[in-house]
Amino acid sequence: MSSHQFHSYFPSTGYPSVQTRGGPFTGAAAATSSASASEGSASGSGQQNPPSTPQFDIFEWHPAYQSCQRYFLDHAQHDAGVQAVAALVNICLPFQWSPQPVMSSTGPIPHSAGPASYNLPYPRPGPVGNSRNQAPPAWVSLVPYIRRLIITGMDREGVMHGFFGDDWRKGVGPVHECERRNYLFAAKSVGWAKVKYQYDMSPHESVPFLKPLQDVQLAEIEGAEKTWSQWLAMEDWMVGPRAPDADDHSHEASRSRET
Repeated sequence: MSSHQFHSYFPSTGYPSVQTRGGPFTGAAAATSSASASEGSASGSGQQNPPSTPQFDIFEWHPAYQSCQRYFLDHAQHDAGVQAVAALVNICLPFQWSPQPVMSSTGPIPHSAGPASYNLPYPRPGPVGNSRNQAPPAWVSLVPYIRRLIITGMDREGVMHGFFGDDWRKGVGPVHECERRNYLFAAKSVGWAKVKYQYDMSPHESVPFLKPLQDVQLAEIEGAEKTWSQWLAMEDWMVGPRAPDADDHSHEASRSRET
């Protein structure tokens, strides 16, 4: 990872809504879409309201995320530049976990590898067709590393590329956007000490310093404001038929039927 990569920034965009292409995740969404389409036809418009945010296909995203995981485990964590950044922000890389390090994506999965590992109290079966002697691939969450880069102001384009590879925008980009927004929410919710406490991972991997969110774009702030307003409405139980915009939609539907 070259030094100039650490000095470029990634302009943030809005976090997309989830879209799936079939399977058990789409039943409720399909029913809702059908109901919306029927309502639109009844109103005479014959058109649905366009989505406010770009669609996010989970089945297109997941292979890219897995690619970022493999790159991080097989290459990035063994790179001197990545190791330097990890040392600066005080977070252990998987190969540094004690007592059972994760050296690469080929596993085996340790029973208790570290704070970012995914562990179960029982062995998980491997993929169909695999030999019993073949270890399943290791699974390490990238979220703790994304969070630590964000709160220390290190989530620049070059650093993200160095940690997660060429597919980082597609693979960890949505997580990056969501965690940037979560950082804004944390800062708005509580004071500095509690924010730091929430992001400390352990006594040995505490946050060495916090920086305000870097390279913030106006669209990112406006998106966070809208989502924050929705959360405030949730605190007041202003959801569903009581949502602040529910009456507006009801009035619009009535006017459409009249015309």
